[in-house]
Amino acid sequence: MAATRGSSSSAPATATTRRWQGSSSSDVTLFDDATAASSIEFPVRVRMTVAYDGTGFHGFAAHSGVKTVGGTLAAAIAKVLGYPIGLTCAGRTDKGVHAWGQVVSFDAEEFGLDLEALQKSLNRMLGPAIVVRDAEKAHNSFDARRSAVARRYRYTVLNRPVPDPFLARTSWHVTAPLDCRALTLACDPVIGEHDFSSFCRLPEPDVSLVRKVHDARWLDLGNGVLRFDIEAGAFCHQMVRSLVGTMVDIGRGRKTAGDMAAIIRAEDRAAASQPAPPHGLCLWEVVY
Repeated sequence: MAATRGSSSSAPATATTRRWQGSSSSDVTLFDDATAASSIEFPVRVRMTVAYDGTGFHGFAAHSGVKTVGGTLAAAIAKVLGYPIGLTCAGRTDKGVHAWGQVVSFDAEEFGLDLEALQKSLNRMLGPAIVVRDAEKAHNSFDARRSAVARRYRYTVLNRPVPDPFLARTSWHVTAPLDCRALTLACDPVIGEHDFSSFCRLPEPDVSLVRKVHDARWLDLGNGVLRFDIEAGAFCHQMVRSLVGTMVDIGRGRKTAGDMAAIIRAEDRAAASQPAPPHGLCLWEVVY
């Protein structure tokens, strides 16, 4: 969930075989002949909101030899349009993580572009695992990652003795009773700007793990279903899952809500609990 570098897919081609110029790990490139990019004579920026069940995918970002959301989506778009595209996403989700409000952007040839027909074709090809919820033209400066001001994630916990087959793919089944008051108290120290090194997978050296959390709260939805909602400008890798893993340990009584502030101050991954499983997490919304 780390923030990643984005780029406009209209960058000039400089080699016959390369990734899209200036692209990041959150971008997807489908072509070997990069000069194909310059064939878009009158480009228009397209913005899509995408939902997906991450169960059968190795995350969003394209990787050689594995099935990913971004690779699958970009391949389908290229098949419908008849030419390759460079795809940028708002948040690079990990293997098994879902999304309701993932946003992607790419450049397409304006002539003959029918976004309604494109959306319908993609949903026929990819649904229900991947669904394009909407597609629209955007300003040419719009970038799915760089233009975002906040991301909202949701994590679902099923807290009851008996599992639910209909929630199994989208929730973490925790049988031990959780103290909801303790979960709520554990949220308070998280809100604000902090170094979240205790909750993030170590990045490259000299990369800041300071993030500003706008809101964090637990909701009791009834019948043993608990949901953690969190919003921040950006998240570092595994941050939400590590927060949930630590908070669930607080709810179980293995740690106390009063420990949370000290865990944050420690800036040490060993101070926090193991990350919660990926399948309970969903990228819910991206704010622009």
